[in-house]
Amino acid sequence: MKRLQGKTALISGAAKGMGAAEARIFADEGAQVIVADVDDAGAKAVVQDIKDAGGNATAVHLDVSDAASWEKAVAEGRTAFGNINVLINNAGILLMKTVQDTTAEEWDKIFAINARGVFLGTKAVLENMKAAGGGSIVNISSIYGLVGAPSAAAYQATKGAVRLFTKSTAADYAEFNIRANSVHPGVIRTAMTEDILADPTSEKELLGTTIMQRAAQPEEVARAVLFLASDEASFMTGSEMVVDGGYTAL
Repeated sequence: MKRLQGKTALISGAAKGMGAAEARIFADEGAQVIVADVDDAGAKAVVQDIKDAGGNATAVHLDVSDAASWEKAVAEGRTAFGNINVLINNAGILLMKTVQDTTAEEWDKIFAINARGVFLGTKAVLENMKAAGGGSIVNISSIYGLVGAPSAAAYQATKGAVRLFTKSTAADYAEFNIRANSVHPGVIRTAMTEDILADPTSEKELLGTTIMQRAAQPEEVARAVLFLASDEASFMTGSEMVVDGGYTAL
């Protein structure tokens, strides 16, 4: 039996990168996938890929920073597939700046997407999960939600917030059989990091402390997310899964 057979998963930021990898792998494992993103064309392309491979998916428009957008996306997803059993709060943006170089507007924007988005997404599915008898929420944090680094003040603050928000969610909703866990990826080759990895100096800085001396492919992290989403992780909640090639081991 496939690992997500009979389950419906909503994945934010699923039009590209790690979110798209999650969507494809989840569909391969039997899930009905709600591909949610502000990039409508990209989301529809992922849905078409899934359908071409024999899976089942639908695209919904989602601005993760907006509560009404979450409510509409969840409603559309439930209309298509019924109860939502899995939520992957994947959408996020990157900002590599020091405190002094970060503007108040940049701070507010990254918190709106990376932290507020996780809160709103979780809030939007909780009643449905409670009524359905449980569910799994996986929040994508970062190695920078665990350890410090230069020139990442606002980004690190959001990912640290995601880490502890996940634990709070786990504590509040365990009685409803709702699990919440965070994933902490290291450097991943996606559109978000391509400029950084294209520069030899910044690439060396990022990968120099990674034991495996390379960046991850999105699928390598998506498989860890799949495990937490599935019933195989039934005794895991409030946990942190680190997928970083050994970055935090030193």
